[in-house]
Amino acid sequence: MAFKNQYLADLMETVKKRNPGEPEFHQAVTEVLESLEPVIEKHPEYIKMGVLESIVEPERIIKFRVPWVDDKGNVQVNRGFRIQFNSAIGPYKGGLRFHPSVYEGIIKFLGFEQIFKNSLTGLPIGGGKGGSDFDPKGKSDMEVMRFCQSFMTELAKHIGPDTDVPAGDIGVGGREIGYLFGQYKRLRDEYSGVLTGKGLTYGGSLARTEATGYGLCYYTEEMLNDHDDSFKGKTVVISGSGNVAIFATQKATALGAKVVALSDSNGYIHDPDGIDLDAVKEIKLVKRGRIKEYVENHPNATYTEGCRGIWTIPCDIALPCATQNELDEEGAKALIAHGVKAVCEGANMPSTPEAVHAFQSAGVLFGPAKAANAGGVATSALEMSQNSMRYSWSFEEVDAKLHDIMKNIYHNSAKAAKEYGMEGNLVAGANIAGFLKVANAMLAQGVC
Repeated sequence: MAFKNQYLADLMETVKKRNPGEPEFHQAVTEVLESLEPVIEKHPEYIKMGVLESIVEPERIIKFRVPWVDDKGNVQVNRGFRIQFNSAIGPYKGGLRFHPSVYEGIIKFLGFEQIFKNSLTGLPIGGGKGGSDFDPKGKSDMEVMRFCQSFMTELAKHIGPDTDVPAGDIGVGGREIGYLFGQYKRLRDEYSGVLTGKGLTYGGSLARTEATGYGLCYYTEEMLNDHDDSFKGKTVVISGSGNVAIFATQKATALGAKVVALSDSNGYIHDPDGIDLDAVKEIKLVKRGRIKEYVENHPNATYTEGCRGIWTIPCDIALPCATQNELDEEGAKALIAHGVKAVCEGANMPSTPEAVHAFQSAGVLFGPAKAANAGGVATSALEMSQNSMRYSWSFEEVDAKLHDIMKNIYHNSAKAAKEYGMEGNLVAGANIAGFLKVANAMLAQGVC
């Protein structure tokens, strides 16, 4: 899509020139700026005060080396990143990703998306992201511990409960958060809520593990309800098999749907009888195994190498929960051909722009990641609140707050889209609703 507004077109060209070789970041910025055309026409003050120029530029980029010693006594060196993107409405908040694909552009894209996602929650948290090209797969617990301790030795200089509060992401689960927290506590001699996703024995929140998957389903259910529909009796395909996919499967099933497919980076399973979630949890959460092991004890299930084909499985609802750009135009057209009614994103930007356009053109209900998967960071912010109060809410209390937050995100996005002449376009609505809160805070604080 070409920009109709010359100011936005020029700004996008500047972003590309300043950030060469970072296609994911370009994609994320393009999507947001496209949505904001009617907003800046109504609010020229955002142009005059340079709000958009500031919002596409991180406040701070921290890049560092991470030396660590493997079990054979060899020194390994990885790269670490933390991008503190925007703190207009609160301390930086966003996960750490440990994966070989991590480079500055990926972290920048994720941090930029986090600004608006965090704004949509209605909670006082800014946007940031971090990580490393370290791969925890195949590493021993001691190797992961040594890496995390080295990583935090540098990161600790730049974070704090009122400055920047990281969490987990791909490759960073409870084990890694524990090692990172232990090293921070050791270095700073303080016990604070500097990380979220912590274990329940040392300041973690109930429902945090389930939050992104549950939140995704709460958002999807609210979207369906708004169109006189629900999960009940629906067939669902979910990509991924980490926490988001597993707990989306659990909640979708509880809401009356039948989930028939899951995947990992090697391939996907299809079980027409409905996914046996206990078996998946045993394979992925306990054994840290591969999804193909599922078919060994489920004779009606099939396993297929490669991930793209998962979108050829007929379904009513599709929830991409694996990674960015996993669902392309070909996959979208396959889903549409099989009559998909709704698609909501559980991963960060899992649908390509061409796929999103295909869904919207076909009248498929589409919930974008920055809205639909905001349940994880929302519950992280609730964990921050509990840490500040030295108090813990029950699972039911956290879950109820999460449910309300996700319902509000849907309705605020739908309202913003309608107000700016794009009724039904939840991508634009989420971008606009998230942007307005941050932009107005930036205006109030002056040029900074």
